[in-house]
Amino acid sequence: MYSLGIDIGSSSVKVSLLDIQKGDCVASSTNPKVEMPISAPQKGWAEQNPEMWWKYICEGVEDMALKCDISKVVSIGITYQMHGLVAVDKDIKPVRDAIIWCDSRAVGIGAKALEEIGYDKCMDTLLNSPGNFTASKLAWVKENEPEVYSKIWKFMLPGDYIAYRLSGEVATTQTGLSEQILWDFKNACRADFVADYYGIDKELIPEIVPSIGVACRTSAQTFRTLGILEGTPISYRAGDQPNNAFSLNVMNPGEIATTAGTSGVVYGVTDVPKADSASRVNTFLHVNNKKDAPRYGVLLCINGTGIMNSWIHKTVAPENDYNTMNALASGVPAGSDGLVVLPFGNGAERVLENKTTGARVIGIDLVRHNTSHVLRATQEGIAFSFRYGIDIMKNLGLKPNVIRAGKANLFLSPIFRQTLATLCDARIELFDTDGSLGAARGGALGAGFYKTPEEAFANLHKLETVEPVAEWKEALDEAYETWKKELEKNL
Repeated sequence: MYSLGIDIGSSSVKVSLLDIQKGDCVASSTNPKVEMPISAPQKGWAEQNPEMWWKYICEGVEDMALKCDISKVVSIGITYQMHGLVAVDKDIKPVRDAIIWCDSRAVGIGAKALEEIGYDKCMDTLLNSPGNFTASKLAWVKENEPEVYSKIWKFMLPGDYIAYRLSGEVATTQTGLSEQILWDFKNACRADFVADYYGIDKELIPEIVPSIGVACRTSAQTFRTLGILEGTPISYRAGDQPNNAFSLNVMNPGEIATTAGTSGVVYGVTDVPKADSASRVNTFLHVNNKKDAPRYGVLLCINGTGIMNSWIHKTVAPENDYNTMNALASGVPAGSDGLVVLPFGNGAERVLENKTTGARVIGIDLVRHNTSHVLRATQEGIAFSFRYGIDIMKNLGLKPNVIRAGKANLFLSPIFRQTLATLCDARIELFDTDGSLGAARGGALGAGFYKTPEEAFANLHKLETVEPVAEWKEALDEAYETWKKELEKNL
């Protein structure tokens, strides 16, 4: 028996088949082979055609059908780029291209909503500013494209739309509503007051189905198109960052999932519904949230992480591969002999209250410092930025004891992962998994093929455990305080 996992990114769509009994990936396909296009009709805009996502899902399933019997798929899980707006008419046809997560056109609308709804009410009930989330994007359509808005029957997240294409049913989830800034955390219900403020007809909001559990089933049309048997349960749905955490079995307070690719993301689970007063991090419902066992996901995003390491590679050490860079950096003691790197060179940083500080290399000693120092200081500076954000998350009730990540990107570097473990006084566990496999496990769990989360993750392959390095602690703590003082001079 297989579970199908679908991961709808903004660059590509990946589908994977999980052997439910063995817990192994038996096939996967990523499409297109080059990046999906993102349309930007104006500066700061970002749109995609939802039909393009469906097309690449179909191509991916067709690829896997050449290797595996697709009729053995017994459950489906979906993960997707968060905060996108897909608006459809009564025939469930998109009335415009989707406004995706990185589109910033609604920033001003969200800022005005924060002021007029009231800061205290937003922080108390939404745990976030209305910001640039889905409801604010829809308000932009209402204000600027009234003819388009008048055609809307329902609006959805990208994952909701793909669930519709598979089943013919339109719905969303509580976790999805929290991503759209339409969830009232204080009263545990839909935040209709946000829709009322924006003048959005509440009939446009789909019904609510579970994130983990049978929400709908595949249609006869899906069988004709993909070969997946009619009636197959679609039993898991989550945004990409909550799903990344789920993929790594981050389900309980004190657990953290993190990625360190072009940008860095830290997603921690807590049972305390608390807002950051400066909105430097955001809080959403986690996929396993229950009334009697609340679970909230606190999300931190740092733009200047892996891209900083890549820039250093291209400009300082272009003749070396990353393994050689790591080896050179290892010849320098923890703390990089006082050299400081601020990695925030990729635009405004939410964790810095949307300030743009720029990347900086500080304290160069022309006699003592060399390329190896720059390489190590860069990785330490990125780790310091994670520590800085995690300290904010601690103030929201997060008590990290374990950090989980895929063994990829910066986590391939022993220096980076040991530095982060030491700074946070937490062990790091590295796994062989990805978003599509996480969605597949979620689908099997939601459909009942796994009886418990423990059973679902019993065969998750742990590649390595990284412990704090005791002999680095004093030097890193001292270096972090110096780094933080330099950062604060630029805020």
